[in-house]
Amino acid sequence: MPRRRPLVIGHRGAPGYRPEHSRSSYDLALALGVDAVEPDIVVSRDGVLVVRHDTEIGSTTDVADHPEFADRRTTKTVDGAELSGWFVEDFTWDELATLRCRERLPRLRPGSASFDGEQQILRLRDVLDLVAQAGLEQGREIGVVLEIKHATFLTGLGFDYAALIAAELRAAGWDGGRWPLTIESFESGILRQLRDFGVRATYIYLLEAAGQPADLVAVHGASAPTYRSVMTPEGLDGLVGRVDGISLDKRSILAPDRLGRVGEPASVVADAHARGLRVFTWTCRPENTFLVAQFRRGRDKAAFGDYEAEWQFLVDAGVDGFFVDHADLGVAFFHGARD
Repeated sequence: MPRRRPLVIGHRGAPGYRPEHSRSSYDLALALGVDAVEPDIVVSRDGVLVVRHDTEIGSTTDVADHPEFADRRTTKTVDGAELSGWFVEDFTWDELATLRCRERLPRLRPGSASFDGEQQILRLRDVLDLVAQAGLEQGREIGVVLEIKHATFLTGLGFDYAALIAAELRAAGWDGGRWPLTIESFESGILRQLRDFGVRATYIYLLEAAGQPADLVAVHGASAPTYRSVMTPEGLDGLVGRVDGISLDKRSILAPDRLGRVGEPASVVADAHARGLRVFTWTCRPENTFLVAQFRRGRDKAAFGDYEAEWQFLVDAGVDGFFVDHADLGVAFFHGARD
């Protein structure tokens, strides 16, 4: 039986062309034909689920230009990393709504940066409604791949994170299987909690190339299992029945050597498939700076390298879903790809 067509997921919308998580980023990704879009969520001080990649928002909004928020700048340790800036959980939604989106990588993506300051940030409900409406208008199923960020950190601040998410999905009509919903996190505990709430979704465990899950570190400390250990056959055995699949940093599949050359793909994709688990990968980007050395062309970091060769390697490895920043390139390549 032939493998189904790979899923193309607009990573934070279409951030190759518009500031990530902005309304125009999602509108563009949907218009360009992605199968799903991926909003990341964190929580405001008053419990609103906000679409941002991180709790720290200094690099993706104009918060630094707001003198009324100057005293909110602080330093925190989030999932073991010390960060300085402004944090979503220190603002109410009404305050956050006064901010405007900015391009995270302005030197690399000046075209996207030209849209800085035009749009306010979004709530999860905004994206859910936007995708549902786009599906009706385009006459096709479009999914949401919801990434839950910093679950242990935010729960530790007193938020009932899983309950907030379940309630929002239910209120929007996205909890019962009406539309394609995937829920993913680098922490498996929050996935289990949402399953216990009865949210119908495909559950995907995100695995970093290195490090340890924050929820397990909170319980086991330095002896917590590593992400790498989960990618072994024994680790994957432990996921069966708990999640529906895994999502990997593409380097975990490409397995480049010290010179940035690829050979045979890592066995983790085949091992996961043998256990009935789906495999996604992130993030497929065409710029030289994001490609492994073998596929770079020239020295301009912003120039496109031989991204199609790198992406074909991932297709040949059997990956089921691809996160892309340039929705048009991703749809054209992966919807036409053959393995």
